[in-house]
Amino acid sequence: MATAGDEFAIETQSEVVGARAGSLLMRPVEVVAAILLVLIVGLLLAGVFTRYVLHMPVVWIDEAASISFLWFAMLGSAIAIDRNEHLRLTVFINMFPARWRGLIETLATLLAITALAALLMPAVDYVREESWVTSAALKIPVSYRVSAIVVGIVLMLVVALAHVWRTAARQEIVVSVVIIAALVGLGFLMSPVLMGLGYFNILIFLVGVAAFCLVLGVPIAFCFAVGTIGFLAFTTHVPMIVMIGRMDEGMSSLILLSVPIFVLLGCILDATGMGKAIVDFMASLLGHVKAGMSYVLLGSLFLVSGISGSKVSDMATVAPALFPEMKRRGHKPKEMIALLATGAAMADTVPPSIVLIVLGSVAGVSIAALFTSGVVIAFVLLLSLAVLARWKARGESMEGVARAPFKVVRATLLIAAPALLLPFIIRGAVGGGIATATEVSTIAVLYAFVIGIVLYGGIRPPKIYAMLVETAALSGAILLILGTASAMAWALTQTGFAHQLAGYMRELPGGWFTYMLVTIAVFVVLGCVLEGLPAIVLMAPLMFPIAKQMGIHDVHYAMVVVTAMNIGLMAPPIGIGFYIACKIGNVSPDEAMGAIWPYLGALIVGLLLIAAVPALSIAYL
Repeated sequence: MATAGDEFAIETQSEVVGARAGSLLMRPVEVVAAILLVLIVGLLLAGVFTRYVLHMPVVWIDEAASISFLWFAMLGSAIAIDRNEHLRLTVFINMFPARWRGLIETLATLLAITALAALLMPAVDYVREESWVTSAALKIPVSYRVSAIVVGIVLMLVVALAHVWRTAARQEIVVSVVIIAALVGLGFLMSPVLMGLGYFNILIFLVGVAAFCLVLGVPIAFCFAVGTIGFLAFTTHVPMIVMIGRMDEGMSSLILLSVPIFVLLGCILDATGMGKAIVDFMASLLGHVKAGMSYVLLGSLFLVSGISGSKVSDMATVAPALFPEMKRRGHKPKEMIALLATGAAMADTVPPSIVLIVLGSVAGVSIAALFTSGVVIAFVLLLSLAVLARWKARGESMEGVARAPFKVVRATLLIAAPALLLPFIIRGAVGGGIATATEVSTIAVLYAFVIGIVLYGGIRPPKIYAMLVETAALSGAILLILGTASAMAWALTQTGFAHQLAGYMRELPGGWFTYMLVTIAVFVVLGCVLEGLPAIVLMAPLMFPIAKQMGIHDVHYAMVVVTAMNIGLMAPPIGIGFYIACKIGNVSPDEAMGAIWPYLGALIVGLLLIAAVPALSIAYL
């Protein structure tokens, strides 16, 4: 059901083939998902061409892309289960005795299966309801689009059931089923009492149940689903079909179309070596100065992030190219991992950040404004890390290090120039209001693909197919999290808790800056346990309206939220991003844990500056 290995791991296709329970079923699904991704990119490119070249926008293109997108997301979610690529937290599982872990894994999988089973019939009812609605442009029943939810749930159920039947001991399955049946029965018996508890049900279900599932290693998307299903079923009279509607809304925003496109762009970046070309150029420019390789690492993350939009892709591109030379100069592996992890956190506000795209979607903030502000905020954080890196490198060995000749700098610049141009295309087009993030993402993919083939050695057809399927799996995992987190966020807001919270926050001493400090604390913690996107989808509907009431600019607040969340993401012992960096750098988490705190401290100093000085975020908008 979820990623295996250490606290977090991203497995390659070859690593998971042997463990895939539903492979025979899912291979045709993978083909369909790959075709849908190509179709989505083609439709969006056609939309750009007709709108900006022919000046004759075709109104049905967005609708066709939206239909394809939901099918792609649901099929991708099933592929992610088959490939063990759904995001979960396993740090707590590793604390249990080894003899219990098999039972916990089985219980976690069966909890996810229970959530899927509970949503299946409401999804069917939702399709029936939507069959009476006709789409505006194509004039077809909307049920053609939302049928993807039913198909996706069925596929996920089949694959998950096959997995648990094949891998779990029968005794573990029986015990897990009994535990779940007992909990469900207790919920129904206690329902009359629970309905009278009011806000306490939020603590029980939307916090307690979801946290319990998280500790067991249930994938994050299903943690939200289980908590929300329990809340609606046992404490309200709201029909479950409403949850399906909220999930549909959370996964179907047109802005989110750019998420899989930028994921694909990151895959192309890795496959073509465009990111490495940027790293080589930065190294030739700055490698000869004291702390130069640290500056190169930070600068490369800053620039490469503008192409890939993915922290994992950024770190995987930069670390192999720079770590050998940094080791030669006397940098300790744990220090390099600390700088890599916090540098990736710094770069997450650099366009095309998927986090910013999702935040703009759920909080209603201008993507162009977020992209413009994000570059400056990342630069502030970069300076904070660079000052610390310079101090840390005071004992760096510079023996044998010479300035690169001008002809070497020129040669690496010529090689890197096409890749360097791409982040400026993305930032300029979106920030300048020339095109939307979705439109720019498709142009960037086409540009990177053509340039990669012509100038960077090309991509073999099997690799292209693998990238399409991997994009489907990763995007499906992300989008399912967004869907279930949206449903939980809706349930939370419907209780009236948000109104009460707003009143409490307005009474805090210190005004808006105290609220900023509370925000930082909340999102650092949530960034540790939930990873970025679910934390944003869950809390943005609550926190942003309060910030607006307190007079905080939405872009300024967004920069504080994203930065705080990224600090939490890289903070051990729970932060998922920290373990990604350790795996990429092949360094033990125990070894790197002590070294990262000064770097996180530098980020916190930068964050407090960003929070205290709104002009850093909004003066140039």
